[in-house]
Formats: sequence, C-alpha cells, structure tokens
Amino acid sequence: MTAEVVLPQPLRVAIAGRSGRMGGLLTQAVNAADDVVLSAAFDQGDDVRASLAQAQVLIDFTRPDGSLAHLALCRELGVNAVIGTTGFTPAQKAAIAAHAEHVAIVMAPNMSVGVNVVLKLLDLAARALDESYDIEVIEAHHRHKVDAPSGTALAMGETLAAARGLDLRQCAVFAREGVTGERKASAIGFSTIRGGDIVGDHTVLFAGTGERIEITHKASSRATFAQGSLRAARFVATQRSGLFDMNDVLGLTP
Repeated sequence: MTAEVVLPQPLRVAIAGRSGRMGGLLTQAVNAADDVVLSAAFDQGDDVRASLAQAQVLIDFTRPDGSLAHLALCRELGVNAVIGTTGFTPAQKAAIAAHAEHVAIVMAPNMSVGVNVVLKLLDLAARALDESYDIEVIEAHHRHKVDAPSGTALAMGETLAAARGLDLRQCAVFAREGVTGERKASAIGFSTIRGGDIVGDHTVLFAGTGERIEITHKASSRATFAQGSLRAARFVATQRSGLFDMNDVLGLTP
C-alpha cells in the first residue's frame, strides 16, 4: 500500500451520471454529509474536464466505456476515483490498473458494506466446507440491469473459487438447459433473475448431504451503495496511487 496523505476538509467530490438512479442518491448522500461537498455532477455530453477540475475524488457508477474515459481525465488532472461500474472486460480492467499507477482508485462491484462483509464470510465458509458441498450463486436485480450475472455475483464466485484453489473461468457454470449430465463437484453455478424493481439480492447456497447452508444479502435501497461509496471516497482521498477494493476501505485486508 502506498503512503497516505492528509487532505483538507471538506472533501470535494464529483459525481458522474448525475441523472441516473445512483447519481441522484450519491448527490443526496454528499449533500447530507458534513465532511464532503459536491464540486460537480455531470452527464454524458457535459464538459467532463471542467467538472473534474476542482474535484479531489470522482465517484462513477456509469458504463465501462464512460468510466474509462473519465479515468483517463482523472489521471491527467490528478483526481482520485471510486468506481462502482460493473461489466468491465479483462482488457478494460488492465487499463484501470494502469491508471492506478498514477492516481488512487477504489474499484468494487458492490459498494455495500454488508456485501463486502458477506464476501469475507463466503471465503471462510468455502475454506471450511469441502467439495462434498455444492456451491450455487443466485442473484436477482431489476428489469433494467444490462449485465448478467451481476458484478457482485461474479465477485462472490471469484471469492469462492479462490478459497477452494480453483480458477472461476474453468469451474463456473452460467447456463443449464437440456440433458446437462451430472453436476461436477468443482462446479460453481450461477442463476440470474431479472424483474421489477429489485435493488439487488444475492444468495450463495452450499448444498451438502443432509444439510444446506445459505448466506444471503438483500439490498432494499440503493442508499446503502451511496453510503459505502462515500466511505470509499474518504479512504481513497488519503492515497497517492494504487488500486484498492472495499476490503481496503473497511480494513478487512489481512
């Protein structure tokens, strides 16, 4: 981890996607905070450079291409960033890591404090339960979500696979239809539900012989993501450079 710096208060935050669902909640959260001020909020087509010019931290929950363009400007202007966007390709993630060599970035598929505590619980469970316990990840979101499985579900899968010494790319099962054959012991299955206004539900099922363990997180409001994002912004403002996640923000990194 890089050396910390101390920045003056209040913290100046810019928000990308001001007219989106998260943009509005983030704006409300910033306006309600005593130690954070909104320096700018912008949408596609606005002058992003001018919007970022006075900011110390950008919070971005937009789309992968937009977030990458914003990060390039952050790098140029020396603005740190909190990225809650999901759906990045491996190449795009590599580009983000390259930007993080110059500015500090917190990137997480889910900014909820509760979800990140659940990820720690999943790591513990997957290490304690052997392959006789089958693992399934079930997630549900609103009808407007464009990527599947959710970034949070994939993060859960990565956590589970790593705990068992597996590569998720080799053991993930994203679809079942027709005669699929018996389930492989090493498989990690994913099921996706889309409908209505579901904010975000995630359940990991460990199915053994004679018992089941379910670890579930349900978000009833996107406000939890906004509050977690502000916590991440406060953290990233004290860093010079580097790529961080919510474990770093919450002090859960060993």
